[in-house]
Amino acid sequence: MNSIELAKAYDPKSFEDRIYAMWKDSGAFAPETAKNTNEPPFVVVIPPPNVTGVLHLGHGLNNSLQDIIVRFHRMRGAPTLWVPGTDHAGIATQNVVERKLKAQGKSRRELGREKFLEETWKVKNEHHAVITKQLEKIGASVDWKRERFTMDEGLSHAVREVFVTLYERDLLYKGNYLVNWCTSCGTALADDEVEHEDTAGKMYHIRYFFTGEKDKYIEIATTRPETLLGDTAVAVHPEDERYSALKGKTLRLPLTERDIPLIFDSYVERGFGTGALKVTPAHDPNDWELAKRHKLAVINILNPDGTLNDEVPEKYRGLSVAKARNAVIADLEAGGWFVKDEPIKHSVGHCYRCHTVIEPFLSEQWFVKMKPLAEKALASWQKGEIIFYPKKWENTYKHWMENIRDWCVSRQLWWGHRIPAWTCADCGKLTVSRNDITKCPSCGSANVAQDPDVLDTWFSSWLWPFSTLGWQKVGDSTPDLERYYPTTALISAYDIIFFWISRMIMAGLEFTGKAPFRDVYIHSLVRDKQGRKMSKSLGNGLDPLELVDEFGADAMKFTLAFMCAQGQDVLVDKDSFKMGSKFANKVWNASRYILMNLEGRKLVETPQLLSADKWIYSRLNSAAKNIREAFFSYRYNDAALCAYEFFWNDFCDWYVEATKLSMKGGDDAEKDRATTVLLDVLDQSLKLLHPLLPFVTEEIYQKLPNKQGMLITSRYPEYDEKRFDPAEEKKFSTLQSLVSMVRTLRSECGITPDKKLRALVRAGTEQEKAFTENEGLIKLLAGIGELAIENSTSGERPADARPQGSIGMAGAGFEVFAFVAEAVDTQALKKKFANDLERDRKYIEGLRAKLANEQFVKNAPPELVAEQKTKLEDTQRRTEKLNSYLRDL
Repeated sequence: MNSIELAKAYDPKSFEDRIYAMWKDSGAFAPETAKNTNEPPFVVVIPPPNVTGVLHLGHGLNNSLQDIIVRFHRMRGAPTLWVPGTDHAGIATQNVVERKLKAQGKSRRELGREKFLEETWKVKNEHHAVITKQLEKIGASVDWKRERFTMDEGLSHAVREVFVTLYERDLLYKGNYLVNWCTSCGTALADDEVEHEDTAGKMYHIRYFFTGEKDKYIEIATTRPETLLGDTAVAVHPEDERYSALKGKTLRLPLTERDIPLIFDSYVERGFGTGALKVTPAHDPNDWELAKRHKLAVINILNPDGTLNDEVPEKYRGLSVAKARNAVIADLEAGGWFVKDEPIKHSVGHCYRCHTVIEPFLSEQWFVKMKPLAEKALASWQKGEIIFYPKKWENTYKHWMENIRDWCVSRQLWWGHRIPAWTCADCGKLTVSRNDITKCPSCGSANVAQDPDVLDTWFSSWLWPFSTLGWQKVGDSTPDLERYYPTTALISAYDIIFFWISRMIMAGLEFTGKAPFRDVYIHSLVRDKQGRKMSKSLGNGLDPLELVDEFGADAMKFTLAFMCAQGQDVLVDKDSFKMGSKFANKVWNASRYILMNLEGRKLVETPQLLSADKWIYSRLNSAAKNIREAFFSYRYNDAALCAYEFFWNDFCDWYVEATKLSMKGGDDAEKDRATTVLLDVLDQSLKLLHPLLPFVTEEIYQKLPNKQGMLITSRYPEYDEKRFDPAEEKKFSTLQSLVSMVRTLRSECGITPDKKLRALVRAGTEQEKAFTENEGLIKLLAGIGELAIENSTSGERPADARPQGSIGMAGAGFEVFAFVAEAVDTQALKKKFANDLERDRKYIEGLRAKLANEQFVKNAPPELVAEQKTKLEDTQRRTEKLNSYLRDL
């Protein structure tokens, strides 16, 4: 063989794009390339990113985790499908286009619906190309031929089919209900699209005088005084004695000419404040329920844009909520109704997209009845058809399903799936249809108009696992649906467990009769090192493409996997990714060393294995077993740690170093034997690492003289009982212990690598045999020039148990004596040890004083206290060792 030259420096930019193109062009991402077609398919659908967005580090984490697990199962030989796609993201996309128009001095109203949608499709196409490029850059091995979009033709058919089917099954209705209204987006939002935040506000106390009485009043408290203009009652508890004599009374509503009744309802908390509650049915969900029970009038005081409407006195009409609040407070003060205000912190709902404060708003909307769907989804989980990783999310899922509310699915937008419902202007008939209609089916009139609203974005994405595989109607069957549905795993962040995951389960069961996936792996969020969510406003966000540009896609993927422990948020900064980069660099350099030393070597058919070879195969075998188990249970960090420790410690630090004995001192036959084994172990190691470091491993694999095809579709290492060799592992572990002791001593004594030590080992029979068999290896790895090995169990121990001029160290079943006096100035060494001991003594005193301080132990974080205790124990052990060195010297 000839030597193979890898570039001196690891430079991912020089090969990542080329490697990805090779994979993509070869069809390696398609399930049809599977080696074992009898194996059940492994199928994942991508959580579709918003088509107008750019990938942030949360996407980087999510897609990295999906890619890792998909690559692992592909290498197992299973037909593996990862379906890519994007979401039309109704509100978000419409906001992007409206902002673009605003910058041009235009509005969507001026443009009209048809032209506006044309503009939106243009923006969608531009952004889609960006997202595709981003996914390719991070190495996502998705099957691009099966890419879908939530508004493509097939998925649009599925959406309409589901809407009509729900209507036919009496699971969909339209009515006037209180909804969450975003005045900025101009649309209703579902409950789970509202983000609640603790916000500074005020509690305003106001007098409501009884009708016709100037001195008698009830004091109420509210955080939203402007809404009193829509009050239709004041409520008190029926058992509250303060108000029992006032039944039948009315109160004059401040700032208006209206009288409102005093009602009695057990919902009111009599112990809270004055025990009286203002009732504003059109602008508070609890008041809405009160109004239904007591048949109260419902007065909506808001326009869709958040200004006050004609239901309020003229002076307040057209004012924003904030301006109306100030005007109302001023008028209450002037009229003698105002009592006081006090600062408070309270939870305020905000739009999840634009962050505008949400207003409860009475509006006619479409709703899905969720309880019947939730009952099926809950039963499916209880039967074990759905498994959550980690298990703690089961409780969240159960709680939400048991307390679910109907889902408002209509949105007052133009971009999205238009609601397939038509109203006849002549007879008033509402028609819900799978096909567009031009005539009223009831009276034949052509005067029919389609509902102008669109469906919630999540109404299309809850169908994603089966609509992407070709489902368009109940009972549908397509080759992909037959082969790949239900899918296997859903990998997603916990922040959309309600928006998406739970709804997908409900839709899958309702329309296909099957849960859409078996495994639900919920990963945590990426945060900065201080635990804060990454955001533009904080300036702590990390762009995955910038990370790829600086460190490489493998470095980003490996770092995120390494840090992704189940149930814990991933805390990172830019420097965190140096770890993944260093590991990829280690893989590169180790492989480069091996490949550059192939000159003149020949591969041997069935090479004989030495002790070190048997040990590395046993370690590789155990690593394959542990990594497989970790991947099967979605323990990414455990898989990454195991891969890291095997390659860096076992393979590089020990085995590659051990082979230098054969490569430097052996004859040609021994060099060929050692090279053959070394290349095979490298081959298996690259396969082991591939899911976590796909680019660098594939680039190196393509250079191997023993490679077969592409690494991406090669077979993942399997555990082989025959390769497990506990005897060799124990033997080599003892050797490692001896070598590590000598290496540590050399470092502590300042003995340079070029100086060879003389050493004596006294060992038990078993250890003596292991050391004698590997004497040359021990000398090479420990930097020993002359090594004597004695059996400590035979004959009398020499009178001088510790040879003069040596430092002794004890291991399990052996002692080693290093003659340091021959390599260093012992007087200078004694002085160094004495100085080290004095430094450690002072350090120990400081640690003991800190740990004796009750206030520190009581108030400091437990992990900090534990860290100080560990430091104390480590330093005490070090002083014991240094004292023993001094005694020996």
